[in-house]
Amino acid sequence: MTDLPHAEDLTAATVFEAEITDPDELGGATRKQIRREQRRILFRSPAFIVGVLIVGFWIFSALFPGVLSTWGPKDFVTTDDGAALVREPPSSDAWFGTDRVGRDVYSRVIHGARPVLIVAPVAAAIAVAAGTLLGLVIGYYKGWVDELVSRIIEGFLSVPVILLAIIVLFTFGSSRPVIIGTIAILFTPVVARTIRAATLAEAQLDYVTSAKMRGENGFFIITREILPNITNIIVVELTVRLGFAIFTVATLAFLGIVADDLTDADWGVDVSENYEQIANDVWWPTVFPALAIASIVIAVNLIADSIDKATRA
Repeated sequence: MTDLPHAEDLTAATVFEAEITDPDELGGATRKQIRREQRRILFRSPAFIVGVLIVGFWIFSALFPGVLSTWGPKDFVTTDDGAALVREPPSSDAWFGTDRVGRDVYSRVIHGARPVLIVAPVAAAIAVAAGTLLGLVIGYYKGWVDELVSRIIEGFLSVPVILLAIIVLFTFGSSRPVIIGTIAILFTPVVARTIRAATLAEAQLDYVTSAKMRGENGFFIITREILPNITNIIVVELTVRLGFAIFTVATLAFLGIVADDLTDADWGVDVSENYEQIANDVWWPTVFPALAIASIVIAVNLIADSIDKATRA
């Protein structure tokens, strides 16, 4: 019988009770037991539940902003005689107050979730997919491929992400596909380095050696043996990169590098347009969009930390 991934976590009694003679079936049963226990730990984590609720709220806001707000993002809050309420502090008429031109800050915060939650998840998913593929290949085959790609990755990581993003966007434009592609490319090396380290560790284990002795090719070993055992790491990477992607998108919007109309609701743009008014004690047009950015980034990090702890338990 070949060695099995993570089989040391099972007692002999568990193996005998499984009554499975096929090693692949036993390995599948082992992984299912481990994942079932990890899910149980995860769903009992208060941090995970809080993170999911916050992220769920913002996803709902992005999909159905009209359900949560009565004003449009470009509508002006007016008095009975039609005059716009400019820089009105939070009140029953405008929960988060109004901005410098009289728009409802609460409505703009709700509608502002959509641009961020369109760009960031797509960019993070592309980065994780590309980084996982690259990390698996260089981590398994090693040699000159690993040396060459690792040096390129180190070169990318030596330059701040925001600086590279600004250079790329000023060169190729700031359309939404370009922003998504830029963030994905810039995050791919980080993911690849993490997956490479995990692949190097897994490649030294007995189950990979057994697969090689059976004559399995590299593609089979990478996809059927190593990949299932680093899935948890990939999920953690996805949640972590999502948090960074949200922050990066908001930062680019703050700097004015956006493709859409600057009058559209966008957290980063709203912070950029109103932060100077804090000195005049007009804090609400800046603080509430900033809190929205902070809340979703923190929530994503709570989810990532919870998943990481569950996989290590």
